[in-house]
Amino acid sequence: MVKAKNQYINREISWLSFNERVLQESADKNVPLIERLRFLGIFSNNLDEFFKVRYATVKRIVHAGKTGKSELGGETAKDLLAEITSIVIKQQAKSLSILRQITKELNTHNIFLIDETKISEDHEEFIKSYFTKKVSPVLMTIILNDLTEFPTLKDTAAYLAVKMVLIPEEGAPKGKKNVKYALIEIPKGIDRFIVLPKIDGKDYIIMLDDMIRYCLRNIFTMFSYESITAHMIKITRDAELDIDSDLSKSFIEKLSKSVEGRKISDPVRFVYDKHIAQDTLQFLKEKMNVEETDSVIPGGRYHNRRDYMGFPSLGRNDLMYDTIEPLPIKGLSLEGSILEKIAEKDYLQYTPYHTFSYVIKFLREAALDPKVRSIKITVYRLAANSQVAASLVNAVKNGKQVTMQIELRARFDEQANIEYAEQLQAEGVKLIFGVPGLKVHSKICVIEREEGEKIKRYGFISTGNFNESTARIYTDYTLFTAHVPILKELNKVFDFFTTTYKINKYKHLVVSPHYTKSYFISLIDKEIKNARAGKNAYIKIKMNSLTSYKMVDKLYEASNAGVKVHLIIRGICCLIPGVEGMSENIEAISVVDKFLEHPRAFIFCNDDDAKVYISSADWMTRNLDNRVEVGCRIYDEDVKQELIDTFEICWSDNVKARLFSAEQDNAYKKNHKPKVRSQFALYDYYKNKLNS
Repeated sequence: MVKAKNQYINREISWLSFNERVLQESADKNVPLIERLRFLGIFSNNLDEFFKVRYATVKRIVHAGKTGKSELGGETAKDLLAEITSIVIKQQAKSLSILRQITKELNTHNIFLIDETKISEDHEEFIKSYFTKKVSPVLMTIILNDLTEFPTLKDTAAYLAVKMVLIPEEGAPKGKKNVKYALIEIPKGIDRFIVLPKIDGKDYIIMLDDMIRYCLRNIFTMFSYESITAHMIKITRDAELDIDSDLSKSFIEKLSKSVEGRKISDPVRFVYDKHIAQDTLQFLKEKMNVEETDSVIPGGRYHNRRDYMGFPSLGRNDLMYDTIEPLPIKGLSLEGSILEKIAEKDYLQYTPYHTFSYVIKFLREAALDPKVRSIKITVYRLAANSQVAASLVNAVKNGKQVTMQIELRARFDEQANIEYAEQLQAEGVKLIFGVPGLKVHSKICVIEREEGEKIKRYGFISTGNFNESTARIYTDYTLFTAHVPILKELNKVFDFFTTTYKINKYKHLVVSPHYTKSYFISLIDKEIKNARAGKNAYIKIKMNSLTSYKMVDKLYEASNAGVKVHLIIRGICCLIPGVEGMSENIEAISVVDKFLEHPRAFIFCNDDDAKVYISSADWMTRNLDNRVEVGCRIYDEDVKQELIDTFEICWSDNVKARLFSAEQDNAYKKNHKPKVRSQFALYDYYKNKLNS
């Protein structure tokens, strides 16, 4: 057993450890080559969001003159900022090394990423024409020397910092160089990777940045210079929203203003090409007022590597994952009435193994069914062209009463949700804009249908967003049910949105912020009691993050009582498993693979009569205390067994599972059992189910 120095892992450091697992995927030679590039993009995108939110939060603690020790698990905020920067610099260096290796491997497959120094005569005309027609008209170029105020840089953009050493004018003093500085914003409306014409069956790609470098003379024709260089920089800004307290403004107005304010919020990270000239770097840092508490990171030649998520496929299916065909749910046809089938029993949809079409089918049927009177739904993130939204509008046009609770503060989707809210409101959808002081993160829907002289309810509860785009890459559970007590309580949740002072009691749902923490603590206490009585006792949990120290302490208590605890946690885990006298009965793994693991499932032994739950909530303080979350107990025996089976398949992963430990070394789970890659095994599980 390992003796731990601390009782918890700091959540920011644990998050960086999670992103290291994403980076591992980009280095894994068993992952198809183009997919490895895309994992590099995910790593970079994750890091951008981390700095916008988590690093920015810690920086605010420093600026407030606080140590932050209680919030940060014992480490001061200032020390934590330094530690984060140190880890990120190492990770960035590693990611650059991986990128160089992947680029070499692409060459062996006749795919060549070229820069401005390697352009052949065969490509010159294409590049000059492409630049003149598509790039030049949209370039934003700013000469910096004579500006009294430095321009505000966007946190979503990358820039080329240009240094020109001008040819001295006649009679100018000798030895004094006239230097001009400029910034070129890399345009966003153009693909970052430009596919060039093939030569001898070989694929060539140039990055937009390098095309601009190649055409610098075209841009700065009005200057006579003896040398010109261009190096990339970017900044990341604080993305926390400061909501106006003006009571005369609507919530949409205040939020819109706050989202707009992100564009000029404080910078928290400055990344630059490590080969940039020192005088250029110093000039930029002074003009941009880069502070001591900002994370200043020397990087590679290219930033915004999140764009690698969209690296062109080039028709090379051999270098990408095979696309899977989402399966139907056994016994639930998309052709007949879905409501009739749900009236008979519960069904579980597990995307992307199952098709998301069942959610759309449910809403479309409800929109057209003359007996359906109302639809109530919560929305956190919608797809760009949402079939969910279209179905709800269709329902309104068919005379249904449609109520949508839309969370306008869904991180980085605020603007999209504001636009959806305005469109849907114009179409007649009744909108509810959250609960004061709480985000609504629950994923629920309930419809009311007139059957005879009674009103019958149907609905679904999910662990993920009602978003058909992300449903292709996020794994999530959705329970379809006509269970009367569950749906009666779901209705109470919608009542809470409009009557927030009234706290309802729930027997079948697990609802935050009032009950989730206490409910799960009582289930853990039951396992502790059974273990001490010599009965079987175990807890099996799958979720995205575990950061609540109260819940961590409760699991430590369970471990010390002899309860066996198995945790599958994709992201942050502040708990340290396998420590003698603290957590020796706890094992924890993380699975990072082709799909993003997103479901939350909870299984309690309950004296060998397992209690099983799904939920929208992780065990984080924000989910337990500051959000409206909904989970529910699973009563249908088939669905219950399905959840237990899928947990065990994931737990048995010995290909893509990493072990949590005090060392945080992300060691792969290895054993002598047959190889199980859980995401592939789960697809086979559901395929076999259809044939059984």
